[in-house]
Amino acid sequence: MPAEAVLPGFNRMIGELPLVDQHAHGATGHDLSRAAFEELITEAHGPAPDWMTPFDSQLGHAILRHCAPVLGLDPFASPAEYLARRARWGAEEVNRLLLGAAGVAHFLLDTGYRAGEVLGPSGMARLTGAPVDEVVRLESVAEQVAASGVSAAGFAGRFAEALAERARTARALKSVAAYRHGLDLDPEPPSAAEVTEAAGRWLAAGGGLTDPVLLRHVIWAGLDLGLPLQFHTGFGDPDLDLRRADPLLLRGLIERTAPAGVPLVLLHCYPYHRNAGYLAHAYPHVFFDVGLSVHHTGARSVAVVAESLELAPFTKLMYSSDGWGPAELHFLGAELWRRAMARVLGAFVTDGDWSPAQAVRTATLIGRDNARRVYRLGGAA
Repeated sequence: MPAEAVLPGFNRMIGELPLVDQHAHGATGHDLSRAAFEELITEAHGPAPDWMTPFDSQLGHAILRHCAPVLGLDPFASPAEYLARRARWGAEEVNRLLLGAAGVAHFLLDTGYRAGEVLGPSGMARLTGAPVDEVVRLESVAEQVAASGVSAAGFAGRFAEALAERARTARALKSVAAYRHGLDLDPEPPSAAEVTEAAGRWLAAGGGLTDPVLLRHVIWAGLDLGLPLQFHTGFGDPDLDLRRADPLLLRGLIERTAPAGVPLVLLHCYPYHRNAGYLAHAYPHVFFDVGLSVHHTGARSVAVVAESLELAPFTKLMYSSDGWGPAELHFLGAELWRRAMARVLGAFVTDGDWSPAQAVRTATLIGRDNARRVYRLGGAA
């Protein structure tokens, strides 16, 4: 059978593949004004100038092209039409439609960022009918411990207890050291004396956890638990110094942790996704995704997904949306990823470079089975 003849079936398979979203956040459970919605579809800080709108972006155009039909509008509705329909139907119905249309069979939810503003695991499970497991953010646990009134000398022990309790039902841990300091950390674990001294400085000064010694400590404490450890890398809001978010900066830690084999998962990665692909190629315990960048690159997400497939073994890539806030982001992560995979892998088949069976297996690995294996969700191939 000619390769072209099998592509409709292949495209249908990708469209129907139940995904594991290996890194997401909750959807917003309340109605949003236009200003609030627009602030949530950009990584820029603050409201846009009055001469522009975040709808004039790849993400904004993707919302009007792909989300509008889910809400019963024609593709390419205007921003005003789209937001009017969204407001008329209300957050509950909009979330139900968009999250349902994403086709996600299992969510791993990072609950460490502005958790009071979005749905938690139970709320997401209620809306989607899918299992939702937690990803525990190391820095958030440390900040909760600090706020409890712990002493500098008691910080390490109290943190270990709190993290073990939070991790008891979690599927993974996460670090946002890229935001708090940068990924150019000393890869060695700090000594107990260094931790106590750094904790004293931090507790006296207050604020979020940014001390490089304590960031190293919480990362190593997380590694000791053996759960997969996710790292934010690459693209994010201006709180991040993008120059210090290149996953290559983690190479020392990656090499130091290789003997233990704890999975290290590099999230988002753009524009360093090719660097992440090299690390996943070179080190058996390194995995990555291009979540967040997929919906932000919109019509160009096909190129990002294609580049992510260049070097890394296909057993080392996973799907994620990194959706936070508007359910449009959860839906577009899935919709644009499916579209990109169908186009990229379909071209490989049409050109005679891959067999249809290889394309199906690769899409299934990345969309579902790799995450099932790494996070021990059951049902892995």
